[in-house]
Amino acid sequence: MGQVLAVVSQKGGVGKTTTAINIAAALARRGVKTLLVDADPQGSVRFGLGLNAMAARAGLSDFLAGTLEMHEVVRPTSLPWLRVVSAGSVSEAVNHETYAHDMAESPRLAELLERGRDRGYSVIVDTPPGLGAIVHRVLASSQHVLIPLQCEPLALQTTTQILRGIRSALAANPGLSLTGILLTMVEPDNPTSERVAAYVREQMPKGLVLDTVVPRTPASVEAFGAGQPIVLRAPDDAAARAYLSLAQQLSGRLQ
Repeated sequence: MGQVLAVVSQKGGVGKTTTAINIAAALARRGVKTLLVDADPQGSVRFGLGLNAMAARAGLSDFLAGTLEMHEVVRPTSLPWLRVVSAGSVSEAVNHETYAHDMAESPRLAELLERGRDRGYSVIVDTPPGLGAIVHRVLASSQHVLIPLQCEPLALQTTTQILRGIRSALAANPGLSLTGILLTMVEPDNPTSERVAAYVREQMPKGLVLDTVVPRTPASVEAFGAGQPIVLRAPDDAAARAYLSLAQQLSGRLQ
């Protein structure tokens, strides 16, 4: 049976979606059956994977609403071992209240994730920023949680908040474990970035911050804009190598 990994962050713009996409692609590249689910109503996964608008229109929000079934929202990708469930029609909606209500009231998210696990998929879930009701709903059905943390001063203010929320989720779901904090957008030649990385490692419990770090590279920015995971577009890039290494570490836990 597969496992579910939720990728969560307190704020946007920290590389959360990029991380979810590249872990999923890197796992699939290793021959691991992988299902990437976009639970963020902004629906950014479709851009990072280069899905056309028509293919992305049917997704999780429509499954939760009961208008589509699972086989209608699980889509193939260019990788034989990777399937994706986009956010669906909610990404085109003016507000997300109906989606949030469906997420809170419907048992279908847990059903989708459980069926994915039963079929042997390692499931990666991209979540909206913050620790609201949608994220807690995802965490209730997950076995692992990964926290991308951008190496900038603001990260120091959000770390305590995110960990407090994760502790609450761990108490509510005894089957959930914290995989760790992943430092992202690290700039090796930037003193501020290096200071933040060092401070986070000093302040966090030993082993909580992963040894693997994801550097900020021009190729990773270009890859998202081109609708391709960096691990496929430029596998020799430093950011791609970091994600490939992380996927290797995670593959044993998620299968």
